[in-house]
Amino acid sequence: MTVPDAFTALTLIPIGNSPLPFRGTDGRYHVAYDLQLTNATGVPASLEKIDVIDGTDPTKVLASFSGSALIDPECDFGDCNRLRGLPAGVIDSAEIPPQESRVVFIDFALDSLDQAPEAVLHHVYGTGAASPAFGEPGPIDYLATPVAFSTQTVPVVSPPLRGDNWVALNGCCEPGFPHRSSVMSLNGKLNNSQRFAIDFKRTNDRGEFYTGDRNRNESYVDYGAEILAVADATVVSVLDGMEANAPGVLPASDPELAAELTVENVDGNHVVLDLGGGVYAMYAHLISGSITVEPGDTVTEGQVIGELGNTGNANASHLHFQLMDGPSLLEADSLPYEFRSFDYQGQVPPQRVADADDYLAGTFLPEGPQQREARTDQMPLNLAVVTFP
Repeated sequence: MTVPDAFTALTLIPIGNSPLPFRGTDGRYHVAYDLQLTNATGVPASLEKIDVIDGTDPTKVLASFSGSALIDPECDFGDCNRLRGLPAGVIDSAEIPPQESRVVFIDFALDSLDQAPEAVLHHVYGTGAASPAFGEPGPIDYLATPVAFSTQTVPVVSPPLRGDNWVALNGCCEPGFPHRSSVMSLNGKLNNSQRFAIDFKRTNDRGEFYTGDRNRNESYVDYGAEILAVADATVVSVLDGMEANAPGVLPASDPELAAELTVENVDGNHVVLDLGGGVYAMYAHLISGSITVEPGDTVTEGQVIGELGNTGNANASHLHFQLMDGPSLLEADSLPYEFRSFDYQGQVPPQRVADADDYLAGTFLPEGPQQREARTDQMPLNLAVVTFP
């Protein structure tokens, strides 16, 4: 793989580790990673299109993003707004002023792992300085930034919960919902430890997240659900003692409550497990006093380690679950993963979630007759509904 020499007004730097394809509930193999895009010149530039191409065959385009896929302020979620400001805010123009940076979210799917190349290149189209002399902006068109795919095996773990009607909120992979676009500046670098995180929230058989008084945490179907170790592991760290939030109020949106949030407690009461092989599991927003483990403890797969709650920066009870390549949420990079077995119940229409109020009123099960399909070695994609054994 050879990248032709060229003056590159727009530079691209990968954020995080090499991408690792994983199998989703659509049966396809998904690739998701982030790039930092910088106008390294003294004149304005713009990104009009970026193609992801096979590193060994520049004629083979794996994914292409242009138009609304890069910029569309009217689009809230889906195949849009992959070009963001720093750290990840929606912007209204593809223009990049001199000496400024952006983030580009790349995601695409392959029908089989045989289609995954060893590495990809990025074909950049737009306008910008044509030479080190700068001058007036003109068309730019070049190949840049090889990114090798990871050769690591995707971690396969058991589910962190039991029961039916668990909705995978804020899951992978298109932009618009957290956590896909949760790039943050931490420890002197851009990082996205939540890229593959899922907020699991349970409904009753009518698709409701709560019944009765919506202002009581105990009214929510999942509140107090047992949280399980996804593998034999060692407990690395625990935070406990944070009191429950009132439902319907996101602390970060309230100046008085936000003042109490720090990088250490933003995820509320939580547990981090070392699964071995450089893989760590994080469970967040647990009920105060429910955590049954301490740092240094060993746990076995399926062991109860706490109860699902509403602590930290959360407006309703849920389990925030993710795997990462280190014990620190600040320093680690997100890892994709697959669950060993579960039943797939279908998808919640995304607009229904986007239109929901802060209490998540309404119904959130797939439309039509409820059917369950046994799945193995897959990650629930965004808004999948699953049953865990």
